[in-house]
Amino acid sequence: MLLRRDRALTAIAIVLDVAFHAGRSGELVVGAEIAERLGAARRGVEPVFQALSRAGLLESVRGPRGGYRLGRRPRELRLSEIAACVQEDAEPPQDLTGRLQTAVLHPLWRDLDAEMRTRLAAITIEDLLRRAQAAGLKRAVTEPLNFAI
Repeated sequence: MLLRRDRALTAIAIVLDVAFHAGRSGELVVGAEIAERLGAARRGVEPVFQALSRAGLLESVRGPRGGYRLGRRPRELRLSEIAACVQEDAEPPQDLTGRLQTAVLHPLWRDLDAEMRTRLAAITIEDLLRRAQAAGLKRAVTEPLNFAI
């Protein structure tokens, strides 16, 4: 089935948000803050957080200082696998069973799906971070504290 735009886009947005706001040191990003930046209800995106964590794309840390960080480096996170972890079914709905739909639309839908997956497989979170930088968005600079006495 062609990617469910809402869930796939939400999953990609969450992983991008974590990559963007965690900094290079892999700090934790609070789920409620991610949901707020996305303009989504926390309860609405919680199943997506869970799917991303189960797939190992995000690491989840529980507790009052908990949050999320990337499960792998941004260059290793392909959009295709992020979208795939929130997909529920792989086949187009078979509601339309007419001859035209069966002979023309269903094969077309499968072809479009294959093209979309190929495109998403070619793009990583690191590519999206570069796009954010090119758009003038600044990441938080989080340097580890260094105390010298």
